[in-house]
Amino acid sequence: MKILVLSNKLPYPPRDGGSIATLNMLTGLRDAGNEVTCLSLNTSKHAFPVGQIPAALHKSIRMIGVPCDSSIRLFPMLSNLLFSDRPYIAQRFRIPEYTERLRGLLLQEEFDVIQLESPYMGHYLDVIRKNSGAAVSLRTHNVEHVIWKRKAANDSGLLKRCYLRNMAARLERFELNVLQQADCLVAISGVDAAFFRSTGYRGPVMTIPTGLYLDRYPETPLPSAPTIFFIGALDWMPNQEGLKWFLENVFGKLARQVPQLTFHVAGRNAPRRFARWLEHRQVVYHGEVEDASGFMKSYRVMVAPLLTGSGIRIKILEAMALGRPVVTTPMGIEGIPAENGKEVRVAGNPDQFAEQIVALIKDREETLRMVQDARKLVQQNFDTFTLSSRLSRFFNQQV
Repeated sequence: MKILVLSNKLPYPPRDGGSIATLNMLTGLRDAGNEVTCLSLNTSKHAFPVGQIPAALHKSIRMIGVPCDSSIRLFPMLSNLLFSDRPYIAQRFRIPEYTERLRGLLLQEEFDVIQLESPYMGHYLDVIRKNSGAAVSLRTHNVEHVIWKRKAANDSGLLKRCYLRNMAARLERFELNVLQQADCLVAISGVDAAFFRSTGYRGPVMTIPTGLYLDRYPETPLPSAPTIFFIGALDWMPNQEGLKWFLENVFGKLARQVPQLTFHVAGRNAPRRFARWLEHRQVVYHGEVEDASGFMKSYRVMVAPLLTGSGIRIKILEAMALGRPVVTTPMGIEGIPAENGKEVRVAGNPDQFAEQIVALIKDREETLRMVQDARKLVQQNFDTFTLSSRLSRFFNQQV
């Protein structure tokens, strides 16, 4: 099959969860015998020269990037709020240059499947329908409007809470409208698939979680020093919110019980105020790290204190694959079929969260047992080739 994937950011380099999810899906579909093209918005925020993508990858998957600036700007945001009923968070991905590049590509070639990598690419459905007879698949990395609803519910500022509620309502209408226009849905978790079904979607649905290549995640000895770590994009609101909750409600309890504890935080695009807020004598802020796996292997326990969000947290899967124990929240483990106490530790309040971390630092044998079970779970449920072969068969049924 000839498959065209439309993405709102270039999936290379694979430094964040979204990029990893997209790139692994692309390479998996390629390995399953498909001819794959990816047309991406090469945004100023995540800009990367397409010419610097490794030749071996570029030759096997055609990568096309359209330079654009999708930055959040105050005046367009206010104008959108006052004079539009569409969500600004989505509107900024409607780029005329991308429209023209897509139209030209569709006029030159025929594709069997066109996959929208997130509902934000739904802006281009009219171009697709006018210029192609391909089946359109919507792949959802999460339920976007639910993230905004949860953020609004947890925000303490009245004006900000009102704005977030307004944006969530707009985004819900937009997201569900894109869904109803898709020929099929590829959800990243069973929870998300069930949610979209509950909204009335009646088209074909396949749940395909993010896959990993296990040979890229070799097991290494567990560090003995009492260290914990967090890694994730720090321009993503749920990560900021979770880290703030952790430092305000959990970290002090930990520091009193484990005086030598150090907390290592890595992530890109942290706002200046948030980066300054991370300053603490027992917190080391690394900024964006080139080697995420190397960072994770350097420390003992991963913390993933997520309070909002949906989809699957890929960094949790990576930590499990690398043999690092994970302590997270019920929200953080959503979409991963792990059992509390077996492959992960799950805690819903600050006292429990601190207790779980302390237990994993002090009980080495239990920690080693847990990480072995966690790696097996990833191997059995998140192998890229297995998942992409399933997706390829699903697409064959739709064309």
